[in-house]
Amino acid sequence: MVMDQRPERSDVPALRVTDLSVDFAVDGVWVPAAKKLNYEIGRGQVIAVVGESGSGKSASSMAILDLLPKNSRVSGSISVNGRELTTLSTKQMRAVRGDDVAAIFQEPMTALNPVYTVGFQLVEAVRAHRNVTPSDAAARARELLGLVGLPDPEKAFKSYPHQLSGGQRQRAMIAQALSCDPTLLIADEPTTALDVTVQAEILDLLRNLRDTFDAAILLITHDMGVVADLADWIVVMKDGEIVEQGDVNAIFNTPQHPYTQALLAAVPRLGEAVAGHEAINVIETEADIAEGSIDEIDVPAAPVIMAPTVLSLKNVGIVYGKQGRVGAFRAVDDVTLQIAEGEILGLVGESGSGKSTIGRAAIGLQPIADGSLVVVDTDISKADRKVIKTLRRKVGIVFQDPSSSLNPRLPIGESIGEPLLLAGEAKGAALDRRVEALLDDVNLPRSYRNRFPHELSGGQKQRVGIARALALKPRLLVADEPTSALDVSVQATVLELLRQLQREYGFACLFISHDLAVVDGMADRIAVLHRGKLVEQGTRDQILRAPKEAYTQRLIQAVPIPDPVEQRVRREIRHGQR
Repeated sequence: MVMDQRPERSDVPALRVTDLSVDFAVDGVWVPAAKKLNYEIGRGQVIAVVGESGSGKSASSMAILDLLPKNSRVSGSISVNGRELTTLSTKQMRAVRGDDVAAIFQEPMTALNPVYTVGFQLVEAVRAHRNVTPSDAAARARELLGLVGLPDPEKAFKSYPHQLSGGQRQRAMIAQALSCDPTLLIADEPTTALDVTVQAEILDLLRNLRDTFDAAILLITHDMGVVADLADWIVVMKDGEIVEQGDVNAIFNTPQHPYTQALLAAVPRLGEAVAGHEAINVIETEADIAEGSIDEIDVPAAPVIMAPTVLSLKNVGIVYGKQGRVGAFRAVDDVTLQIAEGEILGLVGESGSGKSTIGRAAIGLQPIADGSLVVVDTDISKADRKVIKTLRRKVGIVFQDPSSSLNPRLPIGESIGEPLLLAGEAKGAALDRRVEALLDDVNLPRSYRNRFPHELSGGQKQRVGIARALALKPRLLVADEPTSALDVSVQATVLELLRQLQREYGFACLFISHDLAVVDGMADRIAVLHRGKLVEQGTRDQILRAPKEAYTQRLIQAVPIPDPVEQRVRREIRHGQR
C-alpha cells in the first residue's frame, strides 16, 4: 500500500510522471526496474527520491531524459511543463536536455570527457544552447566554476578531469548542469563525493537556484541529511515501487511504512554511538610513547593499548610535478601520523586537502617527495618497483569511484578473484568458492559474478570494489570513501562488515571520508587535513566532541542532520539569521 498525502499543486507541474515503468532485457527476459510510478514536482519545489541501491531511483530518472541503454523499454507518461516527452524524436529530446532539463550524474569521472579540459566542456554546453561568443561562454564558465565553490576557477577551467579531486570533479559537473539555467534539474547523488563544507555550499546553491529561477529539483540521494536540508516532498522506493510518499516533516517524524522506518533507523548520526562499536580513545604505538606525541586530553580515556605500527608517515611531502602549462603542486606538506595494528584512523578534510593522495602513497601508488614512509615494516620512501610489488600482497585499497576502478571488460567474479589468482592464493574450484564467499560478505547475490560492471548500480559496484580489496586479507586497508556511493541501509551493513573483519584479522585501516557521522562510528583516532597540512589529530572524542582548531569546528558545524527542523535552525545560524 502506498501512503500518499499529496499537497495541492498547480495544474501544470514542472514534472509529472504517470504510471512510469522501466524494464531491462536480461538474457531474453524483461526485468522490471521501476513499476507504475506516479509523482509530480511543482515549480520551485524539491522532491527527493530515496531508497536502497537498485531500487530504481536512477533508472526512472534517466528515463525522463531518454538516457537509458538500448536494452530498456519505457512505458507510461512523462511531461515537463505540460509537454509530453515520451513521444519526442531524438533531435527534439536533444534540445530538451540541458535547456529545459539538466542532470547532475552520480559519477563525475565517467560523465566528464577525459580528453577535454573542464573549461572546454563548459563552453561547449553553454554554446550548444545559447547564441553567445566563445569569450562570453568562457566568462560564463569561469563564473559557474566560482559559483560552485572551486577555490581557483581559472586553474579548474584549464584542468583535465583527472587533474581534479573527486569532489572538484563533482563541482565541475554541477557547474555544467547549471550552465543553461534549466527549469527542471535532476540531481542524482549531487553531493556524494563532496566534503561537508562544500556540500553545504552546493545545497545552498541548489536552494538559491530553486528560489531565484523557480526551478524544480528532482533529488536522488541516499543521504537523509541532504534530504532533510533541501527537500519539500519525499518519495520512498523499494524494489522498483513507491512504498510511501509525503511531506518531508511527516516522513521523518511519522513514517508509516516499515521499510521507511528501517531506512531512517539506519542513518548514521554524528555524536551517536554505533551499535557494537566501542572506539579506543587512545592507541599508542612504540614510536608514540618514545616521542611523547600523544597529547593529554580532558575526555575520559580508555586503557592504553600497545600495538605495533603498520603505517608510519614522518614529515611526508608529496608533489605533483609540472605537466605542460600546469605547474608543480605540493599536495601534501609535512604530514606526520601513524596507524597501529588493529586501529582505524579516520582521515577527514575538504575535497582537495590531500586525503586520497596520502591513501595512494600508503600503498605505493604515489611516490613521496620528502620525509619517511614505512608500510608494514617496509620503507617505501625511495623504494623501487620490486619492493612495491611485494608490498601489495599486504595492503588493499577501496577506491572512491567504483566505475573507473573496475575493468569494464571483466565480469565482477573475475575482478574479485584476480588478486587471489595473481598472488597464487587460489585457482579453479577453490577460487570460485573464495569469490562466492566474498560476494556473500558484501551482500551481493552469487549469480552476480557473471555480470559486468555496467549492469550494476553505483552502490553494487562499490561493494564489488570492497570485496576485491579484502580478497587477500591485507594487514593495511586504505578505504577511500568506501561508502560514498552506498545507500544508508547497505552502508550500515558494509561498515559493520569492515568492523567484523578488522576484529577478526586485526588489520590497520586508513579510513578516508567526508562523512563525519560515518567516521564517528568507525574511527579510533581522527586526523584532520586542510590544504595538504595536518591541522590536528587525536582520539575520536577529542576531535568530534572538543575540537581545538576553527577549521575542524567549521567541518563539524556543516554536517547535515537528518532532521528537517534542526537542519533549518542550523542553516539559519550558519547564515547569521539567528
